[in-house]
Amino acid sequence: MDWILPYLLIGGFAGVLAGLLGVGGGLLIVPFLAWAFVQQGLGSDWVMHLAIGTSLATIVVTSLSSVLAHHSKAVVRWDLFWLLLPGIVVGALGGAQLASLVDTPFLQYLFASFELLVAIQMGLSIQPTAHQPMPGRRGSSIAGGVIGAVSALVGIGGGTMTVPWLLWNRIAIHQAVGTSAAVGLPIAIAGAVGFIWAGWGVEGLPSSSSGFIYWPAFIGIALMSVVTAPLGARWAHQLPAKKLKRLFALFLCNRSDPSSLG
Repeated sequence: MDWILPYLLIGGFAGVLAGLLGVGGGLLIVPFLAWAFVQQGLGSDWVMHLAIGTSLATIVVTSLSSVLAHHSKAVVRWDLFWLLLPGIVVGALGGAQLASLVDTPFLQYLFASFELLVAIQMGLSIQPTAHQPMPGRRGSSIAGGVIGAVSALVGIGGGTMTVPWLLWNRIAIHQAVGTSAAVGLPIAIAGAVGFIWAGWGVEGLPSSSSGFIYWPAFIGIALMSVVTAPLGARWAHQLPAKKLKRLFALFLCNRSDPSSLG
């Protein structure tokens, strides 16, 4: 219980930024959890696996409120959601299994590389231009599989990939964001289930974990992120979001050193 306060702080910070900047909490939760687990001496050989799995579990909770909010504004393209869903689920489950086959240093470098790419995209405000119409079921399943697998491997809800993919396929920005929020829920569910499955029976994990999900951290982060996300959303209309995104990009660049992840 001594560590519940840091988990609450991580969740509060992630919730505010998610509401303020529209970024997935996983980009913040994973590195801070990795650091916290190292300080606690938890699962030293599986630090990144625990951080990623726990991050995905928290996204299940936070994405529910996001999906409902976007659905109430009628900006979720449920037809596209169902097209992407099969690939998303298979990809996220596969990504979790793949993560169990590699060690923590590999996941550290993978996460750091992905974080650096997101920082560049956010800092330079890079968005793809409409290129082609949305592909059919097969093409969408392949795209969903890639998005789901990468998201599960780095512990995020997938918005940093889903939104650009939809924009590239001529989907309006508000619909792309709303649909991405909906897609984030099955990514998180399938990814979390996959990390429980992949870590089941692994030796050296904390007693309060199920596979690669550490429940005390999940509870603290989920509780606070749900409380603070609406606060960040209100601030989004009062603060210079563009400048804040660039500051956040600089923060991500600073955190993209693999050695900083634990």
